[in-house]
Amino acid sequence: MALDETNSLSRLFEQFPGYEKFTSHITSVTSSFVLPFLYITDRHNPRTTASLLNQIYRNSGDYSPTRFAHINATACFTARLLYDTVLNALAGWEVTWENGCQNWPGEDGKRYNDSIDSFLHGLRNLRNKSLEGMAKGNSRTADEEPKMVLLVERAERLKDNLPDLIVPLTRLAELSQVKITTILLSSARWEDIKPPLGASPDPYFIDIDPPSKQDTVDSLLFEFRSTSTTQARAGTQDMTYHPSLLPLYEQYVEHVFNVCSLYTTDIQELQYIAAARWPGFVKPVLQEQSEANGDADGNPDPDGTCNELTLPASDGRMRLFKFFTPSLTAALDMLYPRLTNATDWALANDPDMQTSEEAQRQTNTEGSIIVDHLPRMSKFILLAAFLASTNPAKSDVRMFGRGADKQKRRRRKSASPKKVGAQTSVAKVSQRLLGPVVFPLDRLLAILGALLEENDVENRPHEPCFELPGEHTDMELGRVHIYAAITELTSMRALHRTTAVEKLEGPPMYKCGISFLVAGALAKDLQVPLNDLMWDPV
Repeated sequence: MALDETNSLSRLFEQFPGYEKFTSHITSVTSSFVLPFLYITDRHNPRTTASLLNQIYRNSGDYSPTRFAHINATACFTARLLYDTVLNALAGWEVTWENGCQNWPGEDGKRYNDSIDSFLHGLRNLRNKSLEGMAKGNSRTADEEPKMVLLVERAERLKDNLPDLIVPLTRLAELSQVKITTILLSSARWEDIKPPLGASPDPYFIDIDPPSKQDTVDSLLFEFRSTSTTQARAGTQDMTYHPSLLPLYEQYVEHVFNVCSLYTTDIQELQYIAAARWPGFVKPVLQEQSEANGDADGNPDPDGTCNELTLPASDGRMRLFKFFTPSLTAALDMLYPRLTNATDWALANDPDMQTSEEAQRQTNTEGSIIVDHLPRMSKFILLAAFLASTNPAKSDVRMFGRGADKQKRRRRKSASPKKVGAQTSVAKVSQRLLGPVVFPLDRLLAILGALLEENDVENRPHEPCFELPGEHTDMELGRVHIYAAITELTSMRALHRTTAVEKLEGPPMYKCGISFLVAGALAKDLQVPLNDLMWDPV
């Protein structure tokens, strides 16, 4: 099929990357002869394929006259809606208030939506009207009949809404005696929707391969260029789609594809999610540019003299991707099922990156858990969890155990520097620098008992029923409020449970979630010598 210069094949190849083979195939097949029935299967991007077919047939040249109708089987859920939509599109008729909101009347003024027979009569009447108009021209003859193309998008819905029209649509050229091609586009196979008993003829099958990652990225980049060009021509250039941001946008859409491709590879869905997050993603870059230019209103190019924007370096881009990756998954959860629209979601999720990073940095410095309001027993539990995650398990007897002579604790000696000429050994990194390790619940309770026995006996009320040393502490460790406090600290993320709750075999495993500074503040509040209880003291 010949296309005009404004929408040539090269333009289509650029606009729809990955569809070069399909575009060449469909144009060569439909331009050679009239196929009565085509069935196109696209399991991944049916809307993109429909947009491509729309571009091909709506922009056909005057020397190859084609009347084109594009309908959606979801919107045309009744027979009359389908008949009127098809005839209005083929005739180029627009339903407006000025013409009384009526459908295409034809020459005889009859209604063509009563039945399939009246619809076929409307097609023949439209063909005859086109022949008469062409015969009046200088470059046309009455024998040259125009082609008609009917594209039915989401054709699988015909089986549910209009099952009786599947056979007439597939035999539309035979029943109407008109040069018309019926194209059914669906994400389902023809075997899933075809009528029984062989009532429909076998179609000309075309299966579209899924686009690659690079084809998807190129499609998203084309939309960025189109938006930037359109805004520049209209004189409303938005700095969010400035042409100099194209390299950054390319990395951005690759990251969006990596995050969302596990759930959807639909190009239009990815474009919707990318467009919702892109203004917030590029906002720190534009703010930095405006601060460099000294503009207080946040305009990175206040004088309009700067044609290029300074893009962030590689470390700055890594910070952007790290900061906005959680919001991409949140956008996927909200926008893919259309729980909200992109504009409202972008307004509700417009974080300040600089403020968030400063808050995160302050949180990492001062500790992420507020422990001032915790009960005294919960503070002892957190301190015991910190020691259990920092000290090796083999050191518990040395650090917390007491013999009959109440000998002092024996801590590991600090490594002294080796003499010159002696055999060198690899220095061991302190566990406090490597991070917390997991520990069982039994070890936590044992360290907690040692801490309570050493540092909390004088603060308890005297109970004459407890005569043996440590008897009161053992009773306290068996109370329900100890386990309730551990559960509460886990919900606060001060403790991290590493084993599943439903796991029955083995003791529960935990890991400490507080920093050394928080543990030091707890030890100072409880008057516990933390440095003496650590296997690797500071």
